[in-house]
Amino acid sequence: MLALGIDPGTAITGYGFVRELADGGLDVTAFGVIETPVRLSSEKRLLLLYDELKKLIFLHRPECCAVEKLFFSRNVTTALAVGQARGVVLLSAVQAGLRVAEYAPLEVKQAVVGYGGADKKQVQQMVRALLGLADIPKPDDAADALAVAICHLHRNRLDSLGRDKI
Repeated sequence: MLALGIDPGTAITGYGFVRELADGGLDVTAFGVIETPVRLSSEKRLLLLYDELKKLIFLHRPECCAVEKLFFSRNVTTALAVGQARGVVLLSAVQAGLRVAEYAPLEVKQAVVGYGGADKKQVQQMVRALLGLADIPKPDDAADALAVAICHLHRNRLDSLGRDKI
């Protein structure tokens, strides 16, 4: 199964495509970020994000999309902007016919590191190790998106084990 993980943002949205192999291993297909220029209006930035996500989905053909949930932010303006970006991500995925899952940052940390209180560096090191990469994926937003995809694949595997027992 090929999963698309997304770390949404208006200025920078991280993405990562991770495939679960037949032996249960993980393989990274592609990762990176979509950046929108600050000089553009907010609606044009969202349109750019939408267009770029559509291209990535068409190119890689994932089966599902996992998106990081918005966590409480003290900066209301930032929270609203991230919420708008999340909406664009969800729309892009649903329009492409992808199954969509959403995970809180704590769930992602638990799935990748085994501890919900893990710091960013610990998550990045585990992403590197789980994907067999020589270096931590850069930038941070891409590493976060890969972590979201890994979280979804792990959750999907656990859910399928539960279904097998029924």
